Amino acid sequence: MKFYSNILALCAFLPATGAFVVQPSSYPTRASPLYTYAGTNAGVGVGRGVSGGMQRTSPRSGDVERARDIWESTQPVIVQGSSLRTWSFNNPNVERVQVLMRTEGRPLHANIDLWNGPDNTPQKMAVYIEDGSRRPFCAYVETPRGPNAVAIYNTGQLEFPLAANVVADPSREPLAAVRLEQSRTIQGGALHTYPFDPSVQSVAVLLKTDGRPLNARIELLQGPNNNKQVMEVYTEDGLERPFYVIIETPGSGNVIRIVNTATMEFPLTAQLEPLVVDTSGEWSGYSNGMSYY
Repeated sequence: MKFYSNILALCAFLPATGAFVVQPSSYPTRASPLYTYAGTNAGVGVGRGVSGGMQRTSPRSGDVERARDIWESTQPVIVQGSSLRTWSFNNPNVERVQVLMRTEGRPLHANIDLWNGPDNTPQKMAVYIEDGSRRPFCAYVETPRGPNAVAIYNTGQLEFPLAANVVADPSREPLAAVRLEQSRTIQGGALHTYPFDPSVQSVAVLLKTDGRPLNARIELLQGPNNNKQVMEVYTEDGLERPFYVIIETPGSGNVIRIVNTATMEFPLTAQLEPLVVDTSGEWSGYSNGMSYY
């Protein structure tokens, strides 16, 4: 009996989770450091539509507010499941449009095409969003040398309509000139992941090339292999028509994964930057067993 008592006493000093330690993977990881908020507000202004502890962290944060203003001031077009709607821009001065889509909480499946003349589609996108209300879609499309048209095809079933807005963007700065916080080159066939702090509520992603075609897939994951949003992008010229999208990242455990689906001869440049950060302190301390500050 004394022998068993000694064994139990010895076990009491051993780590309780020693049997459940996950061994590190032997494969190299390609991930950027976790984006965090340092808690300083210097040089960062709070704008309309970003209140209640929400902090603008980038000069591009106005893109988030503009999208909200468009939804509030413009009547959206309802695109029923398995139907197509087009928006034409005959004015040659319109060199960029903003594409917005959302649902009432249901999944969103859509294809977006840019038409530039007969049988010419220089840019294509395929979009899936698990919840089109919590994570509305917002992207910018370059439309040089008009006239151009944007076509949105709801590939979902009849029970899953979506609301869409396509409006001209008054900004004159080309997307190729935009510089975001972090930039890296992703070779053809490679991928890179970007984990984000739970306080980050919105992220800007810009993909471009040196003039070669761009083929990529952008995924928003929340948990292992749990895709909340997936976008597959093709651009004929990644310098003239870069892909710029704003991804909503509510909740914790958000990771953006960018895959260059082209061959090795076609690298791309990926730039990311948090746009809106929750500074209320709700996410400070520990979350999911990880310390973020």
